[in-house]
Amino acid sequence: MKHKIVIADDHALVAQALAGLIQRMDDYEVMYEVENGLELTEKFKEKHIPDIVLLDINMPEMDGYETALWLKNNYPEVRVLALSMYDKEEAIVGMLRNGAKGYLLKGCRSSELKTALDSIMEKGFYYTEYITDKLLKSLNPEQIRNPILELGLNDREIEFIRLACTELTYAEIADKMCCSPRTIDGYREQVFQKLKVKSRIGIAIEAIKLGIVVV
Repeated sequence: MKHKIVIADDHALVAQALAGLIQRMDDYEVMYEVENGLELTEKFKEKHIPDIVLLDINMPEMDGYETALWLKNNYPEVRVLALSMYDKEEAIVGMLRNGAKGYLLKGCRSSELKTALDSIMEKGFYYTEYITDKLLKSLNPEQIRNPILELGLNDREIEFIRLACTELTYAEIADKMCCSPRTIDGYREQVFQKLKVKSRIGIAIEAIKLGIVVV
């Protein structure tokens, strides 16, 4: 029996290319493709549940960080393989902390994708030497000099913080970030928790202290 895969990527051509590649593999088949995490959650509620989710990070509605965490909390048996163009340490560590079992760059060879899928199904994870190095650095406080990394802020949360320090309303911030007001509410709660603040003014004060916003 073939292992079932779902692709979550808001770039239709990328998703279609991945699906075509996977369909040619003997042990795997693509169940369906979705454009964002919110669409994925709806499919899961309909019991369309795969073995592996190939998950992009930068998506509207629900990005990869939120989606990975939702899967970790609600469907821990589903293995998440992050597939992104981002090679920054905070992106890799953020996805792994949120439950991803592996991380691949979109420029990887098809053979590496196959290796990653096999490893995740057989071992439960796929960590390259590059990813292991990034993960170890994130776990070693002596090597972390950046307070933003220590707080676990990801790129989208930092973008939200910068916009929250302007005169834009939350609805306007949602428009700027190409996501729903509901997603912005999620970013706000995460930022409140990570910065240990309870208001937008608190966000602004901490953002200045951290150097996220320069005045």
